[in-house]
Amino acid sequence: MAVELILLEDVADLGKIGDQVHVSDGYARNYLLPRNLAAKVTPGILRKIEKRKLQLQKEAEERIAVAQAMADKMSKITLEIKVAAGENDKLYGSVGPQQIVEAAAEQGLELDKNSLEMDEAIRELGSKEITVKLHAEVSGILKVKVVRAEA
Repeated sequence: MAVELILLEDVADLGKIGDQVHVSDGYARNYLLPRNLAAKVTPGILRKIEKRKLQLQKEAEERIAVAQAMADKMSKITLEIKVAAGENDKLYGSVGPQQIVEAAAEQGLELDKNSLEMDEAIRELGSKEITVKLHAEVSGILKVKVVRAEA
């Protein structure tokens, strides 16, 4: 027997907040309702959901604005990382996400190494542009210049 509910939170593989869904009686009774993930459809619940949707939308817009501001700040900075290198500009080792995050922190940028989109570590001197995923909808470009460390 199916029950019609309205989702109070996003539920994976079922729907987003405010969606009206038809689920089995057992799923509703044992999972959705006890965890306050859904409720029976009533006019009061519909008003509550609309209010919650507006609040979530404002929060999402604020996060996007912060990410966009960070992307703008990032585009104006070039990180310089000094490393030991041999002949032919090949590095002794490589420059990976952790070194880039540490160099960014020195410039006042708080980044997560998992947000850097690097196929592989940097293994030679020169400049690279690295895409940084700041938000699901916002990416920024970080310029990294790898230079020879003076011995």
